[in-house]
This record gives sequence, structure tokens and C-alpha cells, in this order.
Amino acid sequence: MHYDVFICHASEDKEDFVRPLAKLLQQQHIEVWYDEFSLKIGDSLTQKIDEGLSNSSFGIVVLSPNFFKKPWAKRELNGLTLREMVEQKNLILPIWHRVTMEELRNFLLH
Repeated sequence: MHYDVFICHASEDKEDFVRPLAKLLQQQHIEVWYDEFSLKIGDSLTQKIDEGLSNSSFGIVVLSPNFFKKPWAKRELNGLTLREMVEQKNLILPIWHRVTMEELRNFLLH
């Protein structure tokens, strides 16, 4: 399946931001890869995430203090960054959610 967007986020941001965003995008007839919509019991988490990343036109990355604490978040962001380099086009759609420039700088430099 092809998705318009893959939502990369920290689970701590689901309730107040990510879930409402995903539902709003769906209401606009946008095909969304979002864990709560796309994963089923028994699925291989890494395989499904990799499939979602590679089969999405864009990656929405919800940058937050919670996101920066997650090692897998950097892995997903790295996957999107690699795709940008290989495909030579902009794929990452960042959303700053309760994050400062300093926090973003520290995340990117480490």
C-alpha cells in the first residue's frame, strides 16, 4: 500500500497532538501511516515501520522533547533523511511541538 504521509512521533505526544493530527489528515482523505491505524497484533514492528517509511510520499516528523529521548525516533528520522539524499527531493515535513531551537540543535548534534 502507498501512503501520502508517515507520522514519526513519540508515544507520549499521541494523546494531545499526534492522534488528533492523524485523524484530521484522514478526514481530508490523506492516506496516513500511523501506528494506531497501520499496525496489527503480531506484526513485526521494525518491518512495518520500514515498509511505512519506504512506501510514503512524505514523512511528518513531530519534533518534541519526548521525540528527542527516543532512540528509535532518530532511526526513523535517519531513514527519511537517507531517502531524501537518495531520491534528491524533500520528504521531511517537520512539526515543532513544544520544542525550542536549542533542544533541536542538541538533538541534531548528538
